[in-house]
Amino acid sequence: MTLSLSRRVVMCALLAAASYPAFTPMATAFELAEDGKLTVAFTGDMPGSGWQDGKLIGYDGEIMQKIADKLGLKIQPALMEWSGTIASVEASRVDVMLGTMGWTEKRTKIMTLSEPIHYFKNGIMQSTKTNWDKLSDLEGKKVGTITGFSFVPELKKIKGLELSLYDTSDAAVRDLIAGRIEAVIGDPPVVSYAIKQNPDWNMQFLAFTDQNPDFPLLTGLGQVVYGINKKNDDLRQKMDAIIAEMWKSCEMKAIGARYGLSADVWYTPAGENFRAGVDRPADYKLPSCAAGG
Repeated sequence: MTLSLSRRVVMCALLAAASYPAFTPMATAFELAEDGKLTVAFTGDMPGSGWQDGKLIGYDGEIMQKIADKLGLKIQPALMEWSGTIASVEASRVDVMLGTMGWTEKRTKIMTLSEPIHYFKNGIMQSTKTNWDKLSDLEGKKVGTITGFSFVPELKKIKGLELSLYDTSDAAVRDLIAGRIEAVIGDPPVVSYAIKQNPDWNMQFLAFTDQNPDFPLLTGLGQVVYGINKKNDDLRQKMDAIIAEMWKSCEMKAIGARYGLSADVWYTPAGENFRAGVDRPADYKLPSCAAGG
């Protein structure tokens, strides 16, 4: 299985979808892009998101499907490249986007952002012949990442780094395997899942060991969130209430285990809480799932 195959499977599933069930009363309670439906932009990159048997799958997707079901909303899938997801939310073409999107203060200006669904550390996808885990290891290297990723400006500050931008993770990984670039900085769950599914690639993912305040997005602990159109902050609040219950029951971790995200690091906040006083109250605390939960 390859990333490109994953996306082709999603496309076939979307084309095969014929219709949606009748709308429930909740379906008309929000100002949605399409009456009675929750239009969701996603990339189809597993383990974050996919579409199968008329439902969202993947870690981000399965949680969103559960939220929509509890709200009585029917999901209208909108498969697209990452570069188009946030703009589609901002322009009201879709209601919400997902795809292992990290929280940033800049994104709070254009969308309302949900509670985190898991945490992550960025790192380097590379050959098993190298063991790069520091920013300095990327100096003078040819590195690929995805257009629109929040940490692109930080990558551009690394001395001598030659950056290539791609529309998809699939395209970046293909160039890495072909030797046209030397490393990929992508979504940790996506690249980790791809490596696990393709051992013949002889690739590995190593998280950054740096704790550099000048590179907070690359070296800090990230929060994966959903992005919702600002006019639907009431929808975001209802989504957050469901997410909070899933954290309390550790359902987040149970879902994650199905997609290879079973380690405590995905569910334990650490380091500075950047959201407090920004898009959450000053006394805001990040949710967590206790070890063994």
